[in-house]
Amino acid sequence: MIEIGKARLTIEDFLAVVRHGESVGIAAEAIEAMEASEQWVAAIMDDMRDGKDVAAIYSINTGFGSLAGRQAFDSVEDASELSRRLIISNASGVGKHLDEEVVRGSMLVRAASLTRGHSAVRSVVPETLLQMLDKRVFPAVPEFGSLGASGDLIPLAHLAIVMTRPAGHDEPLDSGEAYVDGKLVDGITAMEAAGIERIVLGPKEGLALANGTSFSAAQAALALADAENLLETAQITAAMSIEALMGFGDAFIPQIHEARGHAGQIEVAARIRGLLAGSEFIDGSEDTDPVRQPPQDAYSLRCTPQVLGPVKDTLKFVRGIVETEINAATDNPLIFPDLPDSRALKAVSGGNFHAEYVGFASDFLSIAVTEIGSIAERRLFRLDDGTLNRGLPDMLIASEKVGLDCGYMLPQYLAAALVSDCKTLAHPDSVDSIPTCANQEDHVSMANNAGRHARTIVANIENVIGIELLMAAQALELRLQASGKDQSALSPASRAVLELVRSHKSADGRTINHITQDTVLYPRVRAAVDLVHSGAVVAAVNVISN
Repeated sequence: MIEIGKARLTIEDFLAVVRHGESVGIAAEAIEAMEASEQWVAAIMDDMRDGKDVAAIYSINTGFGSLAGRQAFDSVEDASELSRRLIISNASGVGKHLDEEVVRGSMLVRAASLTRGHSAVRSVVPETLLQMLDKRVFPAVPEFGSLGASGDLIPLAHLAIVMTRPAGHDEPLDSGEAYVDGKLVDGITAMEAAGIERIVLGPKEGLALANGTSFSAAQAALALADAENLLETAQITAAMSIEALMGFGDAFIPQIHEARGHAGQIEVAARIRGLLAGSEFIDGSEDTDPVRQPPQDAYSLRCTPQVLGPVKDTLKFVRGIVETEINAATDNPLIFPDLPDSRALKAVSGGNFHAEYVGFASDFLSIAVTEIGSIAERRLFRLDDGTLNRGLPDMLIASEKVGLDCGYMLPQYLAAALVSDCKTLAHPDSVDSIPTCANQEDHVSMANNAGRHARTIVANIENVIGIELLMAAQALELRLQASGKDQSALSPASRAVLELVRSHKSADGRTINHITQDTVLYPRVRAAVDLVHSGAVVAAVNVISN
């Protein structure tokens, strides 16, 4: 079991829960930390019950946003009702429902944030979120609505409305929506099916649930995890293409990359060298002179370390931001009971809900991953072009009658369309802002939009690298045929991946074999993309590397 509120969550912890169903608990020290802020709010409520004069405290006994401080409520019931009305009013999103893993990720991040101890919520609030994760309650959350400040209010409200209820009559039509066994039902039905009691919120707890960066952070975390795997896979397929095109080894010798000094570039060059080691088709190395002249390839081959190296460094930077954010307290106000006695107001209003960090991270990731696809698509073009592929047949098909078969002509079209889509999506969302809430919220991050776009870009480029996997495999076999050599002439890494591809079944149940005439390609493309997304390509190479 993974415990939150003790050690920091890592991306690996996040994935273990979100994708693989690992159970989550709350550390005892986190429960203790939560009690201090909860008790401070409880003392305010006691004063209100006793008829004492209590000043307006944002989100506890007064309204939100531009309505803050207009009026201090004089009853505890109003303070609790404030939490309820916030949730039902904010649940106003539109669009298709987010993937289950995004919703699960957001639930985990929200629970982790609340256990930091600054949100003044009872332990039952994060505990209910964790029960929902464990029982796989899947709230239906529309994709549009968040501005990334004040946090992800609308999507979080769609989550909170399923797990909470009013103090009085519980109306199914006002309980949100969730999926049970693939069927969309109301929140009451979903929670009853899971055997989880919906909770009546207390003062402050409504905003603690709805105000935070949880959806933006979850989108970014999922995009990052897939991007890291994608980058590792792209280095493998790039090496396969370079080998099939009889590339020059000079571009990857360590001295070149050490002379520049960037860590990512040095690491990618070393990886490419390792992947190409043992190949009879690479011309030149650190120890041997190249035979052909001039010993240089087109940029899409030669500059692989200079392009994927910056991607690697960018993803490391993004990981630092995202791992910090999934452990952060991000609602407002935050409660600090240990402030000096000279300050009676322990509720501190700030702006941790502002998701600029996450917006930047998702935008940087989008730009970097688009470049993975952009350079890969150029390799696909070279593989297809008989004037550029160093003697391979046009469109990678040795057709009996030239022109009768299209071969791999159209997958390159598909890659071009996907990369073009990414170039549009990679426009940074974080540079946009539209003021809201009577200009109180006059600068927002649009981080959730950035996260949605980042995930789309990663999925697009997974398709591009899946296409390269198919085409490079075909090209390597054609190279062997042209040279009269057997597979022992290939690098061990290429042989391992080629075996993986050829032993794998496509989406229609047929094996992904070498084609000698046109066949239906979309089942093969889908299967190749699955190999990329699942990490199977990286695993196949790692087996021989270890």
